[in-house]
Amino acid sequence: MKKIAIIEDETAIRENYMDVLEKHGYQVQGFDNRPDAQAAFEQCLPDLAIIDIGLQNEIDGGFTLCQALRAMSPTIPIIFLTARDSDFDTVCGLRMGADDYLTKDISLPHLIARIAALFRRSDLLATPSEQETLIERGSLTIDQNKMQVFWDQQAIELTVTEFWMVYALAKRPGHVKSRHDLMDEAQVVVDDSTITSHIKRIRKKFLQIDSSFDRISTVYGMGYRWGE
Repeated sequence: MKKIAIIEDETAIRENYMDVLEKHGYQVQGFDNRPDAQAAFEQCLPDLAIIDIGLQNEIDGGFTLCQALRAMSPTIPIIFLTARDSDFDTVCGLRMGADDYLTKDISLPHLIARIAALFRRSDLLATPSEQETLIERGSLTIDQNKMQVFWDQQAIELTVTEFWMVYALAKRPGHVKSRHDLMDEAQVVVDDSTITSHIKRIRKKFLQIDSSFDRISTVYGMGYRWGE
């Protein structure tokens, strides 16, 4: 049974989400503040976390929690579920390592579908394979089965969403991938600005290892391309 942690300080909202998730077969643990959730995660990580941004007296407590959780695990799926719908908050959430950013007006069936999609992707980490599937493109190495990416033999810590975007671009160098193509590969449904934020974050991670990294180029009006 998959374990989901939901961090939401409004009791009625938290209990409603917990009830729905439990009816869909998930084991759910709820928290109303960042310190309690963070302490629990240090003892045992959930399989997926759903986090609100404002938590009790911490206006950006969810952002802080996301950063701490991402430091504990580079691959655990993280969803922000919040009433804050500004582009600034969305970009901040994705830059901090969240895989998805949803607002509370999302329908419950849509939320369940997004959670299921993230679980399908993360399950690949635990899927055994008789043969490793590697992509090697110069300094880049991608191990699809282990969901690991290396640049100049140094590991790049990517979220699940970021991994599939790099994989989609690198498996066919020189070919332009539209934002819709990248959404299909990553199994997410987001707007163009969210895809752009993910790409910026991916570039930044490569640049931290190689300041001359320039393999991901923007093809204006079309999408993105991995340089040959």
